[in-house]
Amino acid sequence: MELQEGKEKFIEAWGALGSSWGVTRTMAQIHALLLIADNPLSSDDIMEELQISRGNVNTNTRMLLEWGLAHKKLIPGERKEFFVGEKDMSKVVKNIIIARKKRELEPMLRLLDDLTGVRGDDNEAEEFRSVIRDLKLYSHKADSALAALVKVDSNWFFSTFLTMLK
Repeated sequence: MELQEGKEKFIEAWGALGSSWGVTRTMAQIHALLLIADNPLSSDDIMEELQISRGNVNTNTRMLLEWGLAHKKLIPGERKEFFVGEKDMSKVVKNIIIARKKRELEPMLRLLDDLTGVRGDDNEAEEFRSVIRDLKLYSHKADSALAALVKVDSNWFFSTFLTMLK
């Protein structure tokens, strides 16, 4: 397989995986392109490589910056903004966990806290509160596990994870 074909396959596959992290296909494809680029890329470079609009590039690079998956790179003498992908995979995984936790789990925890105060004396109300308590218990356990995962040393995490897979 030639390098260009390999790049295209990687970008396409990483884009498809993006939905698993809760991001758009295009955001993941831009991230993949930045990961494998040997030099910083401008918005024009990204537009040309992925055949997408400037607005799409701007929106998605802004999100990648917010998630900590890309960084701006200043190049002396250039007026354009350039971007590089975060290549430390432990940081990539941690940043994805942090972003998803903030976007998905924390709002759910707040909702479950509000719902535990639902009133009612009948069986239906008690069943509702019971389900909410169980969800809250497991959501807090997931929150604690994710918080611990973010704090651990990346070498320990990956070696432990690989041991579990064997």
